[in-house]
Amino acid sequence: MTKQLMEIVLPRLARPLYQHLEQFQLGRLDELQFTKKFEKELQKQHHWLAQRGIDVAKAAVAIHAAVIVLSMPGLRSEAQEANVPLEVLEFKAIREAAADIEQNYGMEKARAIQSISRLVARYGE
Repeated sequence: MTKQLMEIVLPRLARPLYQHLEQFQLGRLDELQFTKKFEKELQKQHHWLAQRGIDVAKAAVAIHAAVIVLSMPGLRSEAQEANVPLEVLEFKAIREAAADIEQNYGMEKARAIQSISRLVARYGE
């Protein structure tokens, strides 16, 4: 794949995420249904990348970073409501994502944090 991985992952996740979110906001999905649909979409994207030869840990990093980037409006709102800097919530999300990658894909947590942070900084603005 010649494009940057994030440039492939972001649009592939954005549409289904926003469709599921819209269904949730309209009351057509409850929180559990939304979570299950979104998790299924993430697994689908991970499988799609793995089939194309992308290392599973790198795919997980890209997917987690994309989710954080796509969640930025919600993170901004939450930060404003809690009266904390956005970076606090952003880093918390990055640490949680890195812990998941460490646990499920064996990538060192510090490396995962660095990789996700770099992608969020580049694509999150």
